[in-house]
Amino acid sequence: MDKSYSSATEADIYRSWEKSGAFTPKIDKSKTPFSIVLPLPNASDPMHMGHALFTIQDILVRYHRMLGDPTLWLPGADHAGIETQFVFEKKLQKEGKSRFDYDRQTLYKMIWDFVEENRILNQFQMKKLGFSMDWTRYHYSLEPKIVDNVLLTFKKLYDDGLIYRDEKIVNYCTHCGTAFSNLEVVHKTVYSHLWYIKYGLLTVATTRPETMLGDTAIAVNPKDKRYKNLIGKKILLPLVNREIPIIGEESIDIKFGTGAVKVTPSHSPEDYDIAKKHNLEFIRIFDYDGKSNLNVPEKYRGYFPSQVRQMVIDDLTAVGLIEKIEDYSHEVGHCYRCGCPLEPITAPQWYLRIAPLAKPAIEAAQNGDVKFFPSRFKKAYLTWMESIRDWNISRQIVWGPRIPAWYCLDCHPDIKLNFLDKNKNIVTGFYKDLKDKYSFEEIKNGLQSLIAPVDAKYIVDCSSKIENCPNCHSTSLLQETDTFDTWFLSGQWPLNTLGFNPKDPSKSSPDFAYFYPTSVMDTLWDILFFWVARMIMFGLYLTKEVPFKTVHLHSRVVDAKGQKMSKSKGNVIDPLVMTEKYGTDALRMSLVYGIAPASDFVVSEDKIRAQRNFVNKIWNASRFVLMVVDKFPKVGASLAGAQITNPDDISILTNLNKIITSTTSDINRYHFGQASENLYQFFWHDFCDIYIEKAKDRLDPSKPTGEVGEEDVVPVLLAVLITSLKLLHPFIPFVTESVYQILREKLNLDEAQLITASWPEVLSF
Repeated sequence: MDKSYSSATEADIYRSWEKSGAFTPKIDKSKTPFSIVLPLPNASDPMHMGHALFTIQDILVRYHRMLGDPTLWLPGADHAGIETQFVFEKKLQKEGKSRFDYDRQTLYKMIWDFVEENRILNQFQMKKLGFSMDWTRYHYSLEPKIVDNVLLTFKKLYDDGLIYRDEKIVNYCTHCGTAFSNLEVVHKTVYSHLWYIKYGLLTVATTRPETMLGDTAIAVNPKDKRYKNLIGKKILLPLVNREIPIIGEESIDIKFGTGAVKVTPSHSPEDYDIAKKHNLEFIRIFDYDGKSNLNVPEKYRGYFPSQVRQMVIDDLTAVGLIEKIEDYSHEVGHCYRCGCPLEPITAPQWYLRIAPLAKPAIEAAQNGDVKFFPSRFKKAYLTWMESIRDWNISRQIVWGPRIPAWYCLDCHPDIKLNFLDKNKNIVTGFYKDLKDKYSFEEIKNGLQSLIAPVDAKYIVDCSSKIENCPNCHSTSLLQETDTFDTWFLSGQWPLNTLGFNPKDPSKSSPDFAYFYPTSVMDTLWDILFFWVARMIMFGLYLTKEVPFKTVHLHSRVVDAKGQKMSKSKGNVIDPLVMTEKYGTDALRMSLVYGIAPASDFVVSEDKIRAQRNFVNKIWNASRFVLMVVDKFPKVGASLAGAQITNPDDISILTNLNKIITSTTSDINRYHFGQASENLYQFFWHDFCDIYIEKAKDRLDPSKPTGEVGEEDVVPVLLAVLITSLKLLHPFIPFVTESVYQILREKLNLDEAQLITASWPEVLSF
């Protein structure tokens, strides 16, 4: 052996594993399989330290492979919808361009090419980290077959009455140009003011004076004695001179402000609910570009909210309607991608009726069909599922599969269009106003987006392109420009990657029949609702079975300040840089060593360096054992028939049996931190510091302990080393495989590779 371990051999070792076919399981119906579907990383982004925590899944699959289970770890990559488009738009911005410079087909092709470069990089990075995935079964979320299945599921949901289109209040980012679900909103504390505005008979307090232009009521609590006699009366809305009612609403906080609040249904989620309950008018005053529209008095049109706010405050002050202003802090929703404040806005969107899907998913958790570890997440899952609302599955972006619905422009000339004309100028307007100036083909070819009235009739068909309107037979048909929320597609990931057939489940692939339901879903707890819950709902809806039997929520990598790592914060540690500097095994061990389940932990270079020292310790201990083997070449590695009488031998073998038992138990219970810590202590302390040091004395005739038969120590040294390599292999696969191959050649061991070696059983001695 070389004097020191070199991680430069890692690429060769990984290639040998791939070449052996060890990662590709065979279907064996006499055995129970073990399967994991990779939480698909974004195809557009290089991996970060959070992705390196896939190490936990690699520990599980290597362990089960060594147990002899047909073991599948299925890799893939996600097109990642808005996240990828956002990254690409930042690239365009650096080039002095924007998404508005291209029609949707051109922009889609540009993003596709951009993603393909990074998708290949993703695979390289995962191999570099030693992840033993079955690359022959790799899938990408925009593969034609995957997309076809997603569209078929949409059609089934629609036919079952679970898909509908409605105009509701959404969290809209005017910068990214799309709506987001409530789960994707980042709430930040904003230090602003509370403006007290006189509304004739009463004064209201508001944090958004600009939206008063869209007020349709004033609400007071019917228990508030101050206003009880005003309920049912009408007042004149300042600056707009439109009559609005005063209504009684139990949800109004009497202690907030004056106890009277303005109701702006089209720009506040709370006000939206009030307006639905009291049948109020909806007046949207800000459009999707963020600017005020024709629903406000002329002087306020065409401005952003912050500009309208100042104009409204100035005008109210001028006529003496500002009673007072107080400093005030409150939570404001921000876009999780670009960080801009979101504009609550009413917009027509596609929704999935969620209650019928949630009910069996709740029951699956309650009766144990899906188990959660740590168990506290079961309660969090159930709490969210029991209060779940219908899911907005549409996004106003280009990147991703489009919703398979078509609108007839001749039946609905009031559809609003946004397209590039033949001169690459942006044209926006209603079809009825544009059809005489622009041909349908020009609109279609340059189309960027469309907005159809919520009551517009549409045709849902995912099997083929619609040629004619079934109502008027017109050929002027445009497909919905909204794309699917990424989680709608990835929520079906275990089904579609294993070969589920939505048309005829009985014709699903052999892989699906054998490996589904999968064994474990390991992921970060922060996507328990985004992804895990939705996979459970889709799995039960489409197959009547859960997609996985256990949900394991692993820990989260944070920086020294306890903040989640992100590129925008500049606190990211590149895992590939660390592997180049210290080796992959050192990085992997640092990610699990001593980590409590589902906790936040800091990865520091010092910790990685310490684990590199452990890797070197394994190498140096192995060199010593091999030197002993060279000294006693006729002594075998088997303990069979050996007379174990030396107290030191008995002690180390007893401790070895304990570590075999505890490691097996800890992995089965997902206590990877405890398992790695125990293995570290056993190998470094029990084996190296104590047993090997005593063995050196026994092997040195000049020492008092040296004696005839000193070669009896050799099979014990080998048994402990080889068994330790097997136990450590799922955690640190490269150095253990490297040492094992040297031992295999020296000792003619039967098993060709450590990755497929048998998991150690308790020794008999």
